[in-house]
Amino acid sequence: MITATLAQGAMGLSVDEALSNYSDLAYRTGFGLYALALLAAVIYYAGFRVAKTAPRQLAGAGGPGLVESTSITDTGDEEAFSARGTGWARVTLIFVGLAFVFHVASLVLRAVAIGRFPWGNMYEFISVTCALGIAAALFFLRKPAFRVAWPFVLVPVLLLLFFGGTYLYSVAAPVVPALQSFWFPIHVSIISLGSAIFLVSGVASVLHLIRVWQPQGKEKGISAGLARPLPHADTLDRLAYRTAVIAFPIFSVGVILGAVWAESTWGRFWGWDPKETASFVSWVLYAVYLHARATSGWGPKRASWINIAGFLVLLFNLFFINIVISGLHSYAGLN
Repeated sequence: MITATLAQGAMGLSVDEALSNYSDLAYRTGFGLYALALLAAVIYYAGFRVAKTAPRQLAGAGGPGLVESTSITDTGDEEAFSARGTGWARVTLIFVGLAFVFHVASLVLRAVAIGRFPWGNMYEFISVTCALGIAAALFFLRKPAFRVAWPFVLVPVLLLLFFGGTYLYSVAAPVVPALQSFWFPIHVSIISLGSAIFLVSGVASVLHLIRVWQPQGKEKGISAGLARPLPHADTLDRLAYRTAVIAFPIFSVGVILGAVWAESTWGRFWGWDPKETASFVSWVLYAVYLHARATSGWGPKRASWINIAGFLVLLFNLFFINIVISGLHSYAGLN
C-alpha cells in the first residue's frame, strides 16, 4: 500500500502525514483480522454436521433452522464436537469485532488527518461501505443459526478491501472542489449505508438459492457439504427480504438527495449521467425484487435472482462506471 504524503488542497487544508500512516496501518491490521475471522468461520462451517443422534435445534432463526452435531466423537464425548463448533463461531465473532474496531479506527484517523469525511474517493468509499456492511452483518446475523453465513459475508468484504487498499488506494488529500459541498457527507453516507445493508441481503439471497438447489435433509452430490449447514430456505428468504426492506428506503433517500445536490451544483436534478443511470437501474431492480417477493405468483426463487441482479448492478456502478466510463461523477481518485 502506498505511503501517504503531505498534501495541500485547493482550500489550503494540509494533511497530517503521521495520522494518515496510522490510518493505513489500522486498515492493514483490520484486513488481517478479517482474514483470521474468515479462517475461523470456514472451520466452523466445515465442522457442521447433521446430527445423527439427539439433534439440538438452534433457536431464534425461524423455520427448521440448523442443528449442531451431538454424535459421538473419537473421544467418546457426545458433546465434544458441538462445543468445539460453538467455540469456532465465538472465535469468528471475536476476530470480526476486533477487525471492525481497527477498521473504524482507520476511517477515523484518516478523517482527522484530512479534516473531512473519509469517503471522497473509491478507496475511502469502499472502506466505509465495507465497515457498514460488517456492522449490518453483526446486527442481522446475530442469531445462532446465521453464524454459518459469515464466510459468505467476509469473502466479498475481504476482496473489496484488498482491491480498494491496493489498486484503488489514494493518498490522503482534500477532496476536489466539486465535492466540497454541504450535500457531500449526507448523500454519500446514506448511499453507502444502503449499499452495505444490500450486501447482507444479497448474501442471504445467494444462500437461499443454494438451499433451494439442495433442500434441507435431501442434500446430495459434491455440493451437499456446501448446503448442509445452511438454515431452511424460508429462513434465508425472510432474511434477504427484511434486510432489503430496510435498505431500499435508505438507498432511495440517497438517490433523491443526490438529485437535489445535482440541481444545486449542475442546475438540473437528473441528467442521465452514467452513474445516475446505473443507480436508477439498481433502484428499479430492487423495487422489482420487493414487488416480486410480496407477490405470490413470482415465487421466492425468482425474486432472489432479481435481488442478486440488483447488487451486481451496484458493483458494476462502483467499479466499471467509476474506472472505465468518464462522467460527471468521476471522483474515484485514480490517476
